[in-house]
Amino acid sequence: MLKQLKGSIILLITAIVWGSSFVAQSEGMKLIEPFTYNSIRTLIGGIVLVPVIFCFRKFPGKSGKKPLDWRVSILGGICCGVVLSVASSFQQFGIVTTTAGKSGFITAMYVIFVPVLALFLGKRQRPIIWLCVFMAIAGFYFLSFDNDFSIVTGDWLTLICAVFFAVHILFIDHFLEKGADGTVMACTQFFTAGLIMLVLMFIFEKPDISAIFEAKYTILYAGVLSCGVGYTLQIIGQRYTAPTVATLIMSLESVFSVLSGWIVLGESLELREALGCCLVFAAVILAQVRFPAKNKKIQIESESNGGKI
Repeated sequence: MLKQLKGSIILLITAIVWGSSFVAQSEGMKLIEPFTYNSIRTLIGGIVLVPVIFCFRKFPGKSGKKPLDWRVSILGGICCGVVLSVASSFQQFGIVTTTAGKSGFITAMYVIFVPVLALFLGKRQRPIIWLCVFMAIAGFYFLSFDNDFSIVTGDWLTLICAVFFAVHILFIDHFLEKGADGTVMACTQFFTAGLIMLVLMFIFEKPDISAIFEAKYTILYAGVLSCGVGYTLQIIGQRYTAPTVATLIMSLESVFSVLSGWIVLGESLELREALGCCLVFAAVILAQVRFPAKNKKIQIESESNGGKI
């Protein structure tokens, strides 16, 4: 019981770190451009995970039945890194014109997109998933559309980001099932994504060293805490917590993104936007709840990988 409580507290801290990182990303965009910010913070995340690999070298894959395969881990990291670079780029460009809180909730919709995309891979979904999809769409409407039915570009970009994060989750599942090492794959994906965005930075942007230095605290927070420490805490927490419960706890990331935006940036939500947040969060939770046959207790079952990398 104490170990489970310990794991839950660690995962709650993980959700707080991830949720508050939206504030760092939002503030960073006031100083430097998206590719510049993302490339540096992602590479920092990879560097932070290097020592973690040695600490959790024997951490098992998702199934825990197949031997760890370093070749698969590296290949998986490269593939996931390519997808992550796309997802994080859309998110970073999106947060320029939307709020940190809304970005967090819209990004959380990846939990809904995972089972939807899995349907195209031949995996049948429970009927309740479609209710969750409807709730998420309704929540997105209340979150993003104004009274004149307009929507800011940042909300659309963040929604596209959520789709790619869902693809990212499916990639992770695929390679973990093949015996990939979680920390090795995460470290590899951070370096892959960081290098891709570093190239895009030099092609499309003009990085300013002084501006980068001015944004150092937001970059370090997102790189060290969100990428490096956040993922490490996830590994530790899930050692003591059932994956299904872990997913629910970490989905609170979207709530903490709104709270952080309110406390740090002074962002506020109108009643309509608050309703949208509630619908999206309810859809995220409901998507992970399985109602078995009658006279049986409700069990929680994750429809996704159980966290983000």
